[in-house]
Amino acid sequence: MRKFIIFLFLLFAKNAIAQSLYFPPISGSTWDTTSASSLGWCTGAPLDSLYSFLNYRNTKGFILLKDGKIVLEKYYGTFTKDSNWYWASAGKTLVAFTVGIAQENNLLNIHDKTSQYLGNGWSSCTSLQEDSITLLHQLTMTTGLDDNVPDDNCVIDTCLKYLVPVDTRWAYYNASYRLLQDVVDSASSAPSFNSYVSQMVRNKIGMNGIFLNNINYSTTRSMARFGLLLLAKGTWDATTVLADTNYLYNMTNTSQQLNKAYGYLTWLNGKTDYMIPQTQIVFLGKLMPNAPDDMYAALGKDGQLINVVTSKNLVLIRLGNNPNDGGLVTTVFNNDIWKYLKDVMCTPNAINNISAQAEWQVAPNPATEKIIISGSNLKNKKMQLINLQGQIMVKMKLENSETTIATNSLPKGIYIIKIGDEYKKIVLE
Repeated sequence: MRKFIIFLFLLFAKNAIAQSLYFPPISGSTWDTTSASSLGWCTGAPLDSLYSFLNYRNTKGFILLKDGKIVLEKYYGTFTKDSNWYWASAGKTLVAFTVGIAQENNLLNIHDKTSQYLGNGWSSCTSLQEDSITLLHQLTMTTGLDDNVPDDNCVIDTCLKYLVPVDTRWAYYNASYRLLQDVVDSASSAPSFNSYVSQMVRNKIGMNGIFLNNINYSTTRSMARFGLLLLAKGTWDATTVLADTNYLYNMTNTSQQLNKAYGYLTWLNGKTDYMIPQTQIVFLGKLMPNAPDDMYAALGKDGQLINVVTSKNLVLIRLGNNPNDGGLVTTVFNNDIWKYLKDVMCTPNAINNISAQAEWQVAPNPATEKIIISGSNLKNKKMQLINLQGQIMVKMKLENSETTIATNSLPKGIYIIKIGDEYKKIVLE
């Protein structure tokens, strides 16, 4: 009974989210927009800085959706909204999503042995070792196969070597992921994995694209369509693409305890620690400190990005060449984008919500010489005035229901006033 109630709750939440979102038409180029200024965001210099950063870091296409509508869309050089580009490993999340559909259609079960679909001897492991590997291990990067091989994209049996038992080591290994496409191809009656993705995903959401040599290619807007589908928890307007809310939840939440920042071929922010590709080091802290904690992401080589933030109904897309970041991992570049985005959203540091109904007021706004903070129950509460770099410019304990603060010595710009757990934005001119 309890599981049934949880299922109904997830189903209700899924439908509620989908109904609050805008979905562009399946065909044509129409896509509704909303302006950054109408959202109360900081345009002008902050937006120019973001676009300059993206340009400097070899970006080709960039989109930011809010509630499904385009807020920011920028292309560089000869690249346009109709240009196609590779997703690199960001395509892993699309594959994971497709595996969920195949399971929902009773073509496979993620707890099945991989050999059930690829046949015995698909690896150089012993039969006992091979039989311990399931599709779930492939989805979570816990197969125990040796990733320290000359070519981690090689999927022939001699390249797939046993290292440790399953579930004892997390390792970002492309070969075990690529074999999932062969699994779906084997389980499906479709002519190929590529055609199955088109039939089950692309055609239902108006997304273009093709897998070539296991790598997905599409336009920036098509990538945004998939991000919007993820945000809507598998539903596109009135069309259910993937109804399995339990699978989607597991796909976008910690899938094992070795790397808390990894779901089913999907990266997760806001965890206490994380691992990254090509290392066995566990790093303390969040994967991307500048991004919202509930963000999850599809990440690919050279900065191919899909970011989904459910709490804010945001989808971020970036396609392009190597961001020229000195060889740092994609997560560092992605984190830097959020540093600029926070300024655009007038959000310093970890402040993610500006209170619309705070029980206090600040006036005038904009202000020049001074501001007056007033409201009930302010006595003995701590107040902070914070700039967009996260620096505390004024800090004090409020003594009365009305307090005047001189601002004429502060630099002009946008600030955040924090009292308790509530925030308000103010402009100093």
